[in-house]
Amino acid sequence: MLFAASVFSFTLSMTSCQDWLEMPSYTDPDSETVFQNEDMAELFVLGCYRGLIHQEMYYHLGMGETAMHSSEDGSTNNSKYRICNYSYDPMVPATVTTIFGESYRIIESTNLAISKLKGMNETAKRNALLGEVLSIRAFCYLNLIRIYGDVPAVWTPMEESDPNDESIFYPRRSSRDEIYDQIISDLQQAIEWVPWFKESGYATAERLSKQGVYALLARTAFYAGGYSLRWNLETNDPATLKIARRDDETRVRELYQIASDACKSIIDRKENALTQAQGGMSGFQYLWYNFCQRNFSATDGEMIWDLAQYGANTNSNFGVLAQPGSRGGTYGSRKAMQFMLPTYYLSFDKNDARRDVTCTSYSVYFLNKGAADDTFVDVGTTYSCIMHGKFRISWCVEPQEAAKRNLNIPVLRYADVLLMYAEALNYLNNGPTQAAKDALQEVRDRAGIGSLPIPTTQQGFEDALVQERKWEFAGEFMLRTDLIRMNRLADEVELAKLDLKNLSKREGKYANMPIYRLYKFQVDGQQYGDKFLAVDYIDLTDDAEVAVAKAVPTNKNEYAEYQNKLAEIVKAHGIAVEDGDKWYPTNMFEAYTSTFNGNARKAVGFTGGYNALQIGAIIYKNPTGYSENGNAFPNWIEASDGSDGLYYGFQKNCSELLPFAAKSPGHPMIDNPNLTQHPAYAQTGE
Repeated sequence: MLFAASVFSFTLSMTSCQDWLEMPSYTDPDSETVFQNEDMAELFVLGCYRGLIHQEMYYHLGMGETAMHSSEDGSTNNSKYRICNYSYDPMVPATVTTIFGESYRIIESTNLAISKLKGMNETAKRNALLGEVLSIRAFCYLNLIRIYGDVPAVWTPMEESDPNDESIFYPRRSSRDEIYDQIISDLQQAIEWVPWFKESGYATAERLSKQGVYALLARTAFYAGGYSLRWNLETNDPATLKIARRDDETRVRELYQIASDACKSIIDRKENALTQAQGGMSGFQYLWYNFCQRNFSATDGEMIWDLAQYGANTNSNFGVLAQPGSRGGTYGSRKAMQFMLPTYYLSFDKNDARRDVTCTSYSVYFLNKGAADDTFVDVGTTYSCIMHGKFRISWCVEPQEAAKRNLNIPVLRYADVLLMYAEALNYLNNGPTQAAKDALQEVRDRAGIGSLPIPTTQQGFEDALVQERKWEFAGEFMLRTDLIRMNRLADEVELAKLDLKNLSKREGKYANMPIYRLYKFQVDGQQYGDKFLAVDYIDLTDDAEVAVAKAVPTNKNEYAEYQNKLAEIVKAHGIAVEDGDKWYPTNMFEAYTSTFNGNARKAVGFTGGYNALQIGAIIYKNPTGYSENGNAFPNWIEASDGSDGLYYGFQKNCSELLPFAAKSPGHPMIDNPNLTQHPAYAQTGE
């Protein structure tokens, strides 16, 4: 049965120093015992946080937003690559399959907690716990709706339901607008009950405080009032599929006002602020470095809510899948499963401190055979394998084991509050108010691009917010659906495809893009907590310098003289050259494995493994350049038959939501005969 109660074992670490909390399995007979007192009830509530963000949320749905892309090994037909490219199939299944069941598992436990807590004597603590579970349930429904659209609404625990009522065990899709209105009302009530963070006694932002609920309310109101893929639930006719807001314009405006007021409440409280530069780091690097280090006292001012991941039992793959890749050595061998589109990397202003935090043009590799006494380096990459950097392994604390990196999952940040506030004011006032401009300015100032002009028209300001959100939140798995609620996804996908082709051919705004980059040879620190940010490089634009760099010798006896010539180029760019410094050229448009790039790395000491990289082979063995690929687009940009390589499955008024999996038992369409499929997939999914 779709919503049959499971046996739960709740474990959750809520602070970096708190022991794991473990509860006995929950069964119907002992549910009354669990809620006999507030301390036991609190343990149950803490357990409701566990598993809130499943791996599918960031491994499958964290891409496709024109910033980050899948680099999974093997075929381009695996589920991660297909979903990243909007190619869905409920029968493979090439859709997300676990988020649905896990979300309703948590909804069932929150429904039980809500019911039992309402039966307890009212105290401040009971109310705070009730506010938490209402908010957790709201978060689950928000995720379900933004992935699947209209979903079943279940508000009562199984033990209180009529076992003879088929609609309880096999519920139909419910109106998303009705669900949104219910959870928004729940969040508004929860705000009255949960404490502000500084009054809560919580050691970290791993539990929902008042500002966390306010921020979640704002995010939910934006989705409730924004655009989404809709259809006629009664007929399930594919012809009725369209991107639209709800019909009630007055309610839409009210929702944007709710979002604005919620953000303003956080801003006016002045407990939260953007993390600023310290210790030689930009504010953005200081935020993410300390977040990876679990130094939450340095990040909780900005990190309003993050999901605890620590210890043997509650520890996800989040920190393993989105990182620059490492081969051997202290960090072990972990492949990067995601890469950043080169057009996204190149979109940053030269002064934007976020680029080299979010994107790494290096990976950790060894010089020779990878033995313990080998030299490990941060090796420069090409445009086709720029990797994600906010959650790099070297910044983390030493893990219990390779797959458990102790890296919390960020959910809500103060930067998001500022940009949501700016967006709401822009909508409500038909253009940006001064407060809206100030909010955007604050985010840009921290990034180092405060001098960029701020648009004054409503459309121009919204355009700026779309780009700002990409620069600020890549890798935090909300951008894809943010573009949908803003009715921007189709346009952004088409622009990303065009930009990548223009980059490949070096046309349009990429016409004068330097082909060759001179990287500085960089030994990796091989120590957890290493603060290293980016490999130094020089983009070569002078023809004479390019000619020198291209003349890579293949005779080892000529390497020293070659380094002397490169040193002169480096000095000419105003960079001091110290004893022992080495540099090597890279053709950024060729594959990492090209003959030229391989020979260039040999010239600084690479021997064994010099032509491999810790990222999927479908990426690092492919070039970016059209001419470098024999006057044809690489297949990850365009297929040989002229069809799309990037986002090849995208269809407007279809791909904005995913179908329910329908292959085997355990999938929604198999387990629940009353569910209807996404209309575009109804023939294969019902």
